[in-house]
Amino acid sequence: MKVLTILLLSLCHGSVMAQIDNNRVIKVLTFNILHGATTKNDFDLDAIAKVIIEADPDFVALQEVDYKTRRAKGYDLVTELGWRAKLAPLFARAMAYDGGEYGEGVLSRYSFLTTRNVPLPFSPGNEPRAALEIITILPSGDTIAFIGTHLDHLKEDTDRIQQSKEINRVFSNNRYPTILAGDLNGEPGSAPITILEKMWTPSYNRENPEFTFPSDKPIKKIDYVMYYPQDRWRVLEKEVIADPIASDHCAYLVTLELLK
Repeated sequence: MKVLTILLLSLCHGSVMAQIDNNRVIKVLTFNILHGATTKNDFDLDAIAKVIIEADPDFVALQEVDYKTRRAKGYDLVTELGWRAKLAPLFARAMAYDGGEYGEGVLSRYSFLTTRNVPLPFSPGNEPRAALEIITILPSGDTIAFIGTHLDHLKEDTDRIQQSKEINRVFSNNRYPTILAGDLNGEPGSAPITILEKMWTPSYNRENPEFTFPSDKPIKKIDYVMYYPQDRWRVLEKEVIADPIASDHCAYLVTLELLK
């Protein structure tokens, strides 16, 4: 099931479309893939890949990504999904886990100029988290940054607050227009999201946010696409993709235009 929300810009549809530079339009998907398990616990990477392939994104931020763990049957999930979707894969370790590693993934239609894995702060005994950044060049010749992340999941938001502050601190120095995407484990108006929105412009409608969790009956928004600086991007379309089998999260697809 797909729930499509199209953001109507201030100008009429025809005028807006006439002004869009297709070489600067990109589709961004964020998707928590439940470490490949699916909600049936049958480890069906084709079901997960199908969501990605049908969304046809240029960039994908993947969360709950296993790298050669026992529970993922020894697979490198990002590489497997990238092969299926014909996108370039990159994995970033957040921690060692179950005979392998666990962390973030990015898939990209375009090659990587540079990449970096930024460790995020966490309390002793809690799960480590990371932010994975790629720098790439669009068909227009513009250089951009794309970041995928997954903030702490616990009810207490202490780690999420510190992780949000660290994301702002590190990436406020970026030279290039930047997109931040991921499972932020906080609802609109929560302290971590408010901290992020001091720097980043969110793509969702604050008056009517698109719910992304759980996938069988979404009742809250915890998956986001944000951008920086505000005057270099505009949102063209948004889509919540609710596949109740592929993952317990909906995938969230946002179409953005990079402005000159």
